[in-house]
Amino acid sequence: MGFRSRRSCIFIAVFLILSSTLCEAKLSPTFYDQTCPRALSTIRKAVRRAVSHERRMAASLIRLHFHYCFVQGCDASILLDNSSTIQSEKNAPNNLNSVRGYEVIDNIKSKVESMCPGIVSCADIVAVAARDSSVAVSGPTWIVKLGRRDSTTSGLSQAATNLPGFRDSLDKLITLF
Repeated sequence: MGFRSRRSCIFIAVFLILSSTLCEAKLSPTFYDQTCPRALSTIRKAVRRAVSHERRMAASLIRLHFHYCFVQGCDASILLDNSSTIQSEKNAPNNLNSVRGYEVIDNIKSKVESMCPGIVSCADIVAVAARDSSVAVSGPTWIVKLGRRDSTTSGLSQAATNLPGFRDSLDKLITLF
């Protein structure tokens, strides 16, 4: 019996290791081509509208993208509001009264949800909106790989300690990156 249970444990361990490597997310620029084909054009139009209304919104959306990727990875955790179980990253010192553009992302999400409910992640919307913001002000473009999933947890303490501050020394900035 001891041999069989040891063998079973080894089999389960190998299975878990292999299944975790096989389940890696495969990001792709064509991720929504079949499930929500108008998603990217909807995001682009909404970003153009927001930037034409207020040109500095382009920089704000790019900064929002940086702040949401820096803490827990590009998972849209910065978009989560306070609740009984979540302390929002929006309240971190380097985000509070600093990061903007939430209403633009909310507007885009609402439009995309009306076309394709439950398909397009907020994480992908923010990533595409950052790229489209750059393009809207004649900046560079890049390919955005899609397929991110939204976080259900917030990293307030990480955002409070890990985001670069405007008073940080060069040495501190280098260690953060």
